[in-house]
Amino acid sequence: MNGSESGFNPAFNIATIKQVVNEAIERVRMPTPTRLRDLIRQIRAARTAAEERSVVNKECAYIRSTFREEDSVWRCRNIAKLLYIHMLGYPAHFGQLECLKLIASPRFTDKRVGYLGAMLLLDERQDVHLLITNCLKNDLNSNTQFVVGLALCTLGAIASPEMARDLASEVERLIKSPNAYIKKKAALCAFRIIRRVPDLMEMFLPATRSLLTEKNHGVLITGVTLITEMCENSPDTLNHFKKIVPNLVRILKNLILAGYSPEHDVSGVSDPFLQVKILRLLRILGKNDAEASEAMNDILAQVATNTETSKNVGNTILYETVLSIMDIKSESSLRVLAINILGRFLLNNDKNIRYVALNTLLRTVHVDTSAVQRHRTTILECLKDPDVSIRRRAMELSFALMNSQNIRAMMKELLSFLERSDAEFKAHCSSAMVLAAERYAPSSKWHLDTLFRLLLKAGNYLRDDTVSSTIQIISAAPTERQAYAAMRLWTSLERSAVSGDATEKQPLVQVAAWTVGEYGDLLVSEASNAISMVDEDGVDDFVRPTEEYVIDIYQKLLWSTQLSITTKEYLLLSLAKLSTRFTTRPSQDKIRVIIDTFGSHIHIELQQRGVELSQLYRQYAHLRPALLERMPAMEAPSGGARDDSDPETDAPLDSSHDAPHHRTDQDALLDLIIGSEPMSNGDAEHETPPPATNNNTSTSNDILDLLSGLDLSTPSVTAPAPTPVTNSVPASNLLLDGLFSTPQPTAPTGAQTETRVSALERNGLRVEFVVARGSAPGSATLTMRAASSARAALTDFLFQAAVPRVSTHTTSHTCHLAISTRSTFRCFWVLRSSWY
Repeated sequence: MNGSESGFNPAFNIATIKQVVNEAIERVRMPTPTRLRDLIRQIRAARTAAEERSVVNKECAYIRSTFREEDSVWRCRNIAKLLYIHMLGYPAHFGQLECLKLIASPRFTDKRVGYLGAMLLLDERQDVHLLITNCLKNDLNSNTQFVVGLALCTLGAIASPEMARDLASEVERLIKSPNAYIKKKAALCAFRIIRRVPDLMEMFLPATRSLLTEKNHGVLITGVTLITEMCENSPDTLNHFKKIVPNLVRILKNLILAGYSPEHDVSGVSDPFLQVKILRLLRILGKNDAEASEAMNDILAQVATNTETSKNVGNTILYETVLSIMDIKSESSLRVLAINILGRFLLNNDKNIRYVALNTLLRTVHVDTSAVQRHRTTILECLKDPDVSIRRRAMELSFALMNSQNIRAMMKELLSFLERSDAEFKAHCSSAMVLAAERYAPSSKWHLDTLFRLLLKAGNYLRDDTVSSTIQIISAAPTERQAYAAMRLWTSLERSAVSGDATEKQPLVQVAAWTVGEYGDLLVSEASNAISMVDEDGVDDFVRPTEEYVIDIYQKLLWSTQLSITTKEYLLLSLAKLSTRFTTRPSQDKIRVIIDTFGSHIHIELQQRGVELSQLYRQYAHLRPALLERMPAMEAPSGGARDDSDPETDAPLDSSHDAPHHRTDQDALLDLIIGSEPMSNGDAEHETPPPATNNNTSTSNDILDLLSGLDLSTPSVTAPAPTPVTNSVPASNLLLDGLFSTPQPTAPTGAQTETRVSALERNGLRVEFVVARGSAPGSATLTMRAASSARAALTDFLFQAAVPRVSTHTTSHTCHLAISTRSTFRCFWVLRSSWY
């Protein structure tokens, strides 16, 4: 018998022996490379970053040298070390082709490391992807399930659109494989391909539905994941899979009712991962679908009532159940059950579960507000939680639960929270509280008390518009409520000045300064003793101050170096107004001395106000009572006015404040100068027909240009007036005698230095402007004289003066307005009466 007959192949045996001998010689000739565990030990032993880089660079240099050899028996070990170096953040791209060599190897250990290196190191280069596509296609047809699994994992991780289109048919074939291991790997790979290339979704539809009939839980969970991805990306696919709702309900019911299964049991719950996936898919399928929602109502109720809550696994399933109930068209009783589950979560000791409950309640509060209101006490308790994230979510949920019935209790708790909260909460919390108080305030007195507490506790974190809105509310309140506001704010202002924390409560100082300045006479009068000062907490801590003490507090605040310029402007103007509210001579003199001091202040804004106000004690002292009298009620901003009835207010508000037709200040000033509407005597709300439209646009624009410091050289059409004007000059030059126009030739000695202009003469009212040049170059004095010849007293007369800002080198000029009247006038003066 020869060698061939006995099965002995001399050539094959000689080649095998020769290969073994060569490998043995190579191992002897080449030193054994460092093992991976030894490299890790060396890198961890490095004390500095430079020492670590030295170890890595030395090892990378050695790995490069081994890659130059064609047949290296240590390629697998070197790639493993290179992957570890890559995970440390060092460059390792030079090992890409070596990974392809390992993938092409017939040994499984080499393929495993090669595919791992491909997932970590390969980039989008077309040539490399082409090479690996061929390797993947070969391995997808392998007879070994583990090799097929490696190829599917790699394809799902690094598939480009071109690679996905080339190999999608292979993946679709493997989904139908009878092998459960390959089937679940193929389903996950299809999930990744669909996410990368949604156009390939239709290819996997027939094979995907069959995955739900499998008994293997691994295949079921991958099938549910794949269907969820399809439904989220395509509405047509969503409608297609709504037919599987009964199948999903049956699978979930079997999981709940199944006995103990050691293969799938986690803390006493049967396969919680599959339950969560199914609940999430049911939520997607039942959204906005009454029929599908009806089919899953019973199973959701069973899951919510039969799931054990002592372990975190059960809480996870209950959380998904709650989300599903709130998203689908479920019954009201089922929604109440879901919200009660979240209420139990709020009592859990685990702060993560409490945070999840608050976050979910915040998302679902609009679905069933009344059910969430039952847990309001627990939610308010979360405001005291030491975890900052829980406090933030509890605060946001508290504002979402506010309404007109619980505003008092909720605001009280939130005020306590605001007082002890960190700085990062104060701005948002105070702003939301201002809006809530404005929207749900049960009475104006409660609204004012709440705003005063906010000013006191929020300090400088309040928004700027809170100051103006609070001032508007006070100005529109009845006299008794204005006196109450002045007394409450004075008490807070006094405490802040005495304790020295006024710099931390500057919005409070601004509102208090405005209120005390307007209603200071009500503050110091004996009639204030008859006004109830009991606040919402039943506390009455008001002590009527003397005029001298009020001025001392103002002086202490004005002398403070920490207050802002804006706050001092409020205080200075308020102090000037107090000169017309206080009656004693020492008080008047003390106020004048303080105001004169600011005439030389280092800040130009305060200096200007000091100079202007000082003139009201000297040359224009007779105008001070009229110019600094109490301001009329301010109009509420559009859309922000409350129309709620006030049960605590006995005196009705002035009807003039709620008139349906309000004239803006700009229109009133234009009407005064142009005379577009007649004025009635004794009736400020008298309505007149609209004026003619001819030439109104050009006239109004010219007046606006005059008042805003814009281009004054454009001629304007002369406004209609009873007194004819013969000068053919622009209206702006006519009004101010050419004060801002191009200089004219100087008048000869003895010429007239004063010009009179009749601005308005109608219905017994005559308004005259007198412009006189001053002795100083570029200065002028403008005097307005208004007289009424009507028999009846003229009331509600509104006079406003606005002066443009015009650049005149560096000299500052001050414009003073003189009013000469014969009848009773109600005057309003814009204090900013200077131009530059």
